[in-house]
Amino acid sequence: MIVKDEFLGRLRKIFDLNLYEVKVWTALLSRGTSTAGELSNISDVPRSRTYDILESLEKKGFIVMKLGKPIKFVALKPEEVVERVKKNLMKFAQERTKRLETLKGDEVLDELNTLFTKGIKFVEPSDLSGSLRGRQNLYNHLDMMVRDAEKTITIVTTAEGLNRKLEALMPSLEKCKKRGVKIRIAAPIDSNNLKIARDLKKVAEVRNLENIKARFIIIDSNQLMFMLLDDEKFHPNYDIGIWVNTEYFAQALEQMFELAWNDMKVVK
Repeated sequence: MIVKDEFLGRLRKIFDLNLYEVKVWTALLSRGTSTAGELSNISDVPRSRTYDILESLEKKGFIVMKLGKPIKFVALKPEEVVERVKKNLMKFAQERTKRLETLKGDEVLDELNTLFTKGIKFVEPSDLSGSLRGRQNLYNHLDMMVRDAEKTITIVTTAEGLNRKLEALMPSLEKCKKRGVKIRIAAPIDSNNLKIARDLKKVAEVRNLENIKARFIIIDSNQLMFMLLDDEKFHPNYDIGIWVNTEYFAQALEQMFELAWNDMKVVK
């Protein structure tokens, strides 16, 4: 059986399988039903590993073991596999979420907070900095920053970035608005994101940013995150952000933003 490495690589990413798993699975798909020994020969997976791989695929819902001697394994329709994997992922996510929710008020979380509180005493504010890679990681951190805001939130983003902010940050922005946090958002506004801008006006003052392309957020004039790459030219997985906790830099950037803010048009 000849399956291109590129195709195997795509399957690994899509279904979160290792190389041996995708080799055995595709080998079984090509046969419909087969023994572990036959699959080992077809897939070039060591015989000593084949049974473990088949057991793993069975648990994940990719195949079914057929009773009898010799033991054979049956391939399921790819459409059925997709549905089973989706259900398993949802069940796993729900179980993990419940487990994490139980940590609230648990002594484990109290001990973790104690460790963090003690450790943070020895850290200078300027040392609280780092880089984050991947848009999902960036938005997770942005959401944390927004949730911790006490006075002000300043967001500068791109036209497409405005759409993402609504989806990722709106719940936290709404809570900040209720706490009295002043929120300002600046982005290029056009027909494609005008509705998004109007939705964001429920929690923030939104203005049209022209002739400037930037992405950054400032919280309480003392910490900020700015993105290094053009979001139109790079894949989300390669997006990079720099987070720093420095009052001096944050205030300087906010003062420059203030000059531009006064000349921006208010979204109506």
